[in-house]
Amino acid sequence: MKRFRIVCLWICFALLGIITHAQESGGRIVVIDPGHGGVDSGAFGVNGIKEKDIVLEVVKEMIRLNKELFDNEIEFYLTRYNDTLISLGDRTKLAKSLKPDVFISIHCNQATRKSAQGIEVYVPRPDASTDKELLFKSEELAQRMLKEFRGSLDFKIRGLKYANFQVLRETKNICSAVLLELGFLSNREEAEHSRRKESVTGLAMVVLEVLNVFMRAHQ
Repeated sequence: MKRFRIVCLWICFALLGIITHAQESGGRIVVIDPGHGGVDSGAFGVNGIKEKDIVLEVVKEMIRLNKELFDNEIEFYLTRYNDTLISLGDRTKLAKSLKPDVFISIHCNQATRKSAQGIEVYVPRPDASTDKELLFKSEELAQRMLKEFRGSLDFKIRGLKYANFQVLRETKNICSAVLLELGFLSNREEAEHSRRKESVTGLAMVVLEVLNVFMRAHQ
């Protein structure tokens, strides 16, 4: 029990340090949520790859590119930095604490129909409590992503969709919030595309460029 209390205190102090640093930076803050992790692998590709691994690779590549090409113009915080299972509540808790400009949850898709392809972006399903201005910004960010994925990487676009996913529901009135589905691992072509290093870089670059343009537009 004593050890448990020490661990809890350490987590609290670590989170407090992150929040203080974010508040002092005054920069543009984005919370990135690489979906799944740990025992939750998410979707399984027809070529054996796992959703939890692909999305973490893409996010880590975003961090690298942000540093090398954009001089850390965006300050990123991740809900997980390694292969760890984090509860949905804890993922959104970080956004609630940091109050970022954007929250983006990144996933890969799967379908029983093996021919299913394309990029989807979800935004919070509106209800009576929805902040309409933030919803509009979320829709704008989603549309920018879809346009860039079609224009830069020639992905099939499945469009903007609305959902009541917990990570969107609990962040919709805090910041612009989207959930991005990076193609179908159940589709042979997109699964093979996802496993290549150059493809991971391409996916990361599209998301990073869109975030930079979007956040400059809303400074």
